[in-house]
Amino acid sequence: MFSLLNIFRLVAFLEGVSYILLLFIATPIKYLTENPQYVKLLGMPHGVLFMLYVVLAFMIKPDFKWNNKQFITVLVASIIPFGTFYVERKLLKSAN
Repeated sequence: MFSLLNIFRLVAFLEGVSYILLLFIATPIKYLTENPQYVKLLGMPHGVLFMLYVVLAFMIKPDFKWNNKQFITVLVASIIPFGTFYVERKLLKSAN
């Protein structure tokens, strides 16, 4: 069954992958070949996943009883490449 935690994990993974693809594949292609097609293609899904990640983080915060430092880490992780993978490994590993 899909719990809020499993949905958050899935969104965190997809957000992390989309961010890496956007930063390390689409953006270099845009500037090296002057072709913004890949940035346009990946930008919208990444933006939606980013917003969903933040909303879900607020929703699961009470379940994990994160203090302010931990919660800020979860939020900041969404803007750092590979950050969402860190959240999964360090803050969510003990959950279900």
